[in-house]
Amino acid sequence: MFQVGFKMSGSSVLRVLLVEDSSLVAGRLAELIHRLPDVDLIETVATEEDAISRVAQDQPDALILDLHLRSGSGFGVLRALARSGSGQRPKVVILTNFSLPEYRREAELYGVAAFLDKSRDYFQLPSLLRDFARERDAGRAH
Repeated sequence: MFQVGFKMSGSSVLRVLLVEDSSLVAGRLAELIHRLPDVDLIETVATEEDAISRVAQDQPDALILDLHLRSGSGFGVLRALARSGSGQRPKVVILTNFSLPEYRREAELYGVAAFLDKSRDYFQLPSLLRDFARERDAGRAH
């Protein structure tokens, strides 16, 4: 019997929570993530409340976060993460159609790892997730 979240190679899987209210975009992102070795999409949620709850419950390694959600916002999720101060915070990648400079600045104040425009920067997501997995595994090896 294998532990959930671990692959045979001995390196652990990067656990990703996707916060996206467009089912079309969520489906495309899920396909992209499922093709990455050692990366596991643990859940897709569409609201701020569900995102905050799932982060607390599942403690993902990474969060792909849209700013405009069905209910609430990505900034609400970032504020909740900043307030929680508990345990290991996930790496956050903002993936939005609203890549306004003021949004980028505010997101950077919350320490996001990357701020990507859905239409221009989507292709960067796989390499970012692979980098997160390598960084995490290197940190655990020490």
